[in-house]
Amino acid sequence: MTLADRIRFVARSLRSQPMRTGLTALGIAVGIAAVVLLTSIGEGINRYVLNEFTQFGTNLIAVMPGKTNTFGISAGVFGTERPLSLDDSEALRTISGVQGVVPVVQGNAQVDAGHRSRRTEILGVGPDAFRVWNVGVTSGRGLPRDDIRAARPLAIVGPKLGRELFGNSSPLGEIVRVAGTRFRIIGVLEAKGQILGFDLDSAIYVPAARALELFNRDSLMEIDLLYSHEGSADRVSESIKRVLTRRHGREDFTIITQDQMLQVLEKILAMLTGAVAALGSISLIVGGVGILTIMTIAVAERTSEVGLLRAVGGERREIMVLFLGEAVLLAATGGFAGLAIGGAITWILSIAAPALPIQISPIYSALAVLVAVVIGLITGVVPARNAARLDPIDALRSE
Repeated sequence: MTLADRIRFVARSLRSQPMRTGLTALGIAVGIAAVVLLTSIGEGINRYVLNEFTQFGTNLIAVMPGKTNTFGISAGVFGTERPLSLDDSEALRTISGVQGVVPVVQGNAQVDAGHRSRRTEILGVGPDAFRVWNVGVTSGRGLPRDDIRAARPLAIVGPKLGRELFGNSSPLGEIVRVAGTRFRIIGVLEAKGQILGFDLDSAIYVPAARALELFNRDSLMEIDLLYSHEGSADRVSESIKRVLTRRHGREDFTIITQDQMLQVLEKILAMLTGAVAALGSISLIVGGVGILTIMTIAVAERTSEVGLLRAVGGERREIMVLFLGEAVLLAATGGFAGLAIGGAITWILSIAAPALPIQISPIYSALAVLVAVVIGLITGVVPARNAARLDPIDALRSE
């Protein structure tokens, strides 16, 4: 029997029972569609989160107060003998390859402008903040390089906060009260949106020294550093460690590079995508059981046909190949139909809910079809082997 004859035989066998064939293929198609849809959502979330973190650049290093313990929590949350200070941030500027240093203080306070007020995030930063964080100033200017301990009461506002406080008027030169302290607005940032729930466009940025006074703090929440693209994160980290250890007397701080954060995020998100793919694959297993059932019934119903094939010289190996071909073709047909269904649902979702991060993963889609074919091959082995083992005389008598 030639390859073309085998293909015609398998196709004719499947067409002879269209309802049964369609329902079996549908079981596989539903599983594939579920895998495509779930992994598309997982892949979309993956890319969304990574884009959120990389929009500020990839050559960043954060220094946190306190040494990370075995539970991954910075001891600085509970206090440390030598918290990070403004002087520490200035000392880090001397490191070779460092292009900018940002002392960071964060809090929440009431902001008043005329008869309008709202409670929002206050970020105490240094003059390098917007260059380090890759945020542009659309109007006005950034914070000036004042004395670190005697910074002038100047502020930069996010575009959303500027509109809420001053409407369509320009906020430049206007006075706002932050927790009762007067600040003059000298700049408005470009729209940056939210990052993991934090609205950058609604925040107000003031000098770090002023923020320490506002919140009655004596330590920074963190220090962010920007190093040159030619530099090495490991080398800069070692330099940071030497400088701060010399100042503090011991290593009571934690250094986190952007690469480390991205690696952890990628692992977590990859596990998430794999988990949802595994959930979708449960439907494939159900579809595989359907193929096993249908092929077993097909062997029982076509016993005389098998006997005729064996009587005219068909070998056991040939019979087994034919029945395996049916199982694989069923699975492949359902697999490609599932790809089409999953792709269509994904496309509809992307139009109906554009805010939902969704991205089809070619790798997981291809793997899903491959798994479907493998399931068809595995579940078809037992029925195919049973068909091949039928005695031709007994099979012909069954008619």
